[in-house]
Amino acid sequence: MTSQSKSSTEAGQADESNKSRSSEEHIDAINQVFVLFRLNYHNQYYSGYSNTELLNAAKRLWLSALHDFSPDTILQAAKKVIKESEYLPTLNRMIRACQPSPEEIGLSDAHGAYVEACRAPNPKAAYHWSHPAVYHAGVASDWYFLQSSSEKIAFPIYEKHYLKLCERVMRGETLTSPNAPVLPQTIETPLSAEENVKRMEELRKKLEI
Repeated sequence: MTSQSKSSTEAGQADESNKSRSSEEHIDAINQVFVLFRLNYHNQYYSGYSNTELLNAAKRLWLSALHDFSPDTILQAAKKVIKESEYLPTLNRMIRACQPSPEEIGLSDAHGAYVEACRAPNPKAAYHWSHPAVYHAGVASDWYFLQSSSEKIAFPIYEKHYLKLCERVMRGETLTSPNAPVLPQTIETPLSAEENVKRMEELRKKLEI
C-alpha cells in the first residue's frame, strides 16, 4: 500500500510538473508573439494595446484561446500572419493561422473542389468524390446554381460553403458520405406478349369489364 501510494504521488507530481512546463512554454510563446507584433505593427500595436492592463488582458485571452495548439505552431502562425498581412491580426485570424490548410490534411483547395463539383456527372450522390466536403459544398451551393452560373458568380458561394466544411473536418468532424442510389435486390424480367395478354384478361375479370 505504501509503495502504491508513493507511486501515485510521484505520478501526480509528474503530471503537475508537465502541466506547469506546458503552461510556461505557452506563456513564453504568447509573449514572443506579442513581441513580433510590436516590432512589425508598431503604431497599430501601441494603438490597440495602449496600456499595460489592456496588453496583459489580451495576452491572457490569447493564451486561453490558443492553448490547444503547440507553442511552435503558435509562433509559426504569427510569422505566417506577419508575412501575409500588413494589419495587426485579430485572435480569430490567429486561430485560423494555427489550423492546417485543407491541402495539409488531404483535402482539395477550394478552386480544385469547385471544378470537381462542376464536372461531376449525375447522379451526384453516386459519383466517387475525392472527399464528402466537395459534395456537401455543392449541395449547399445548389447544383443548378453552380451549373447555370459563371465561375465569377458561383465560385465565391461555393468557396464559402467549402471552407466552412473544411473547418469542421479540421476540428475532427466526420462528414457523412453521399447517399448513392440503392440498386434493387431483384431485377424483373420483362413479360412476353402472351403473358401481358393473360394479365390483362385477369384484370378485366376482376374489374368486370
